[in-house]
Order: sequence, then structure tokens, then C-alpha cells
Amino acid sequence: MRPSFPLEEHNREEGKIVALTTKQDLVKIKSRALRTRVWFRTLSKIERAIIDLTIKCVEKIRSQTLESALSGIVSKILDALENSLLSKIEKVGRQLAENLSNIAQKWGNQNACNWKRDKDFIIYLGFSQF
Repeated sequence: MRPSFPLEEHNREEGKIVALTTKQDLVKIKSRALRTRVWFRTLSKIERAIIDLTIKCVEKIRSQTLESALSGIVSKILDALENSLLSKIEKVGRQLAENLSNIAQKWGNQNACNWKRDKDFIIYLGFSQF
């Protein structure tokens, strides 16, 4: 599961993003990372500076070296965004699974005690709330 993100059309190749070519792509990534508090938690000062300077100085990325460096950094951000979303989904789903399990047990369903520990059920419930 991937978060809804402007770079979904870009392919992942060996943990890196390919076809990252414009300033607008980087601005979208940076704003999403800042909104979700991934920017400072995940990236080092140097990585943040590389993205900031590229946004300020470059309209279209033509250098293979710069594109390679940026794709590694963007891949790191996307992985953090994916993990962040999954943890939120699990948190919401776990609470719902516990509530539903307790209600079903009160109604006499003996198998409902397993619902609290069923990871697939927890993710389904959490995802249905987003």
C-alpha cells in the first residue's frame, strides 16, 4: 500500500525513484514531507540542503549525478511516508478491532477474541476509516 502521492507514476527501481526531472516534483515531495513531519525526522541536514538548493537553483534536472542523489533521497522520503501511513492505519484499526471484539464477545461470539490479534483484520478496519 502506498500513500496517495504526486509521484505514483514514477517507477521504483532498486529502492530508487526514476524519472524525477522537474523542480515541481521536488516541491511536491518537500511539502508532503513537511506536512507529515517526515522531513526533519528522516533526512539529514545535507539531504535537506541538496533538495532545497536544487529547488532554488534548477528548473529541470539534467545531471545524472544530481538525479541519482535526489532519487535516493526521495526514495527515503517515500519509504518514511509509507511507514507513517501504515502505522496510523494500524493504530486506528487496532482500536476498532478491540471494540468490535468486545461487542461480539458480549453477544456470544467466542471466536471474536481472536479479532484483536488478526493483523489483516486490523489493517482492513484502519484502512476503511481513511
